[in-house]
Amino acid sequence: MRVGITYDLRDEYIALGYTEEAAAEFDRADTIESVEAALRAIGCETQRIGHVRALVGRLAAGDRWDLVFNFAEGVRGYGRESQVPALLDAYAIPYTFSDPMVLAISLHKGMAKRVLRDCGVPTAPFAIVEAQDDLDAVNLPYPLFAKPIAEGTGKGISPRSVLRTPEDLRAVCASLLAEHQQPVLVETFLPGREFTVGVVGAGNHAEAVPAVLEIILRSEAEANVYSLTNKERCEELVEYRTVSGALADECRTLAVRAWRALGCVDAGRVDLRADDQGRLMVMELNPLAGLHPEHSDLPMVWAASGRQYVDLIGRIVLEACKRNGLHPPTGAKVAGAR
Repeated sequence: MRVGITYDLRDEYIALGYTEEAAAEFDRADTIESVEAALRAIGCETQRIGHVRALVGRLAAGDRWDLVFNFAEGVRGYGRESQVPALLDAYAIPYTFSDPMVLAISLHKGMAKRVLRDCGVPTAPFAIVEAQDDLDAVNLPYPLFAKPIAEGTGKGISPRSVLRTPEDLRAVCASLLAEHQQPVLVETFLPGREFTVGVVGAGNHAEAVPAVLEIILRSEAEANVYSLTNKERCEELVEYRTVSGALADECRTLAVRAWRALGCVDAGRVDLRADDQGRLMVMELNPLAGLHPEHSDLPMVWAASGRQYVDLIGRIVLEACKRNGLHPPTGAKVAGAR
């Protein structure tokens, strides 16, 4: 199987003048190397493509692939994660992970929460602030939590995100609107325990990865928030603890409900947090989750389940092949077995 690989390389954007924070969602070189090595290990012939502009050039030159392993984040707009799959759809080239609609909805946290709410999936009450004038319409009890509506990797999240007064709300929203040039999601602050769950598959065949990880911030971490700083320095600031029993079952069940509600496929992650009554709420879904073998949450959940990284990549390829009627490489069949 000839597999192209689409991605955004962090070093390339930093060389263009992007700051470390602006490039935080893009992938390290060793992530791309790890994904490619795993694809080759399961029997794929690989070609690196790169970002969406490189893909445009390759398609215009006549290049084609049996499957594209896509984890490109994109650069601009709510549809930035949708650009590569939309282009591949236009050329009828199969790819891994979710389609343009799912990626756009999940990136826009307000839209995603509306879908979850309409589907009866518990998520914290929220409001969307597009301008300072919208603050008067925020009718939620304090404390609140504020974050950019379409960022990942904890960008725009810090201890200031926890809002305890109307003055906090005004100041933090003004800062986020100016810095990120996008609306702000304001929601009820969830003070309880936080968990992350991996999900593989699609529709009625979607299933949670066995291990559920609780995210526990160490004393030296930024308090109360899984922020950009805490994520980037997770090895020293965060403890990932496996949970079991009825709590783990509840996390897995809720994660799969959310996954199916948004129509996600192949593999990804659902983040949960408990409210002040201990009730689990869906915070976010990530159908285009990070794939660094030691640093990213989805591979960590997979590893905590006693599985190898190559098997995660193999399972993703297997799911994409099943969806598209492709004959998977032999290694993906083995890797996808339960």
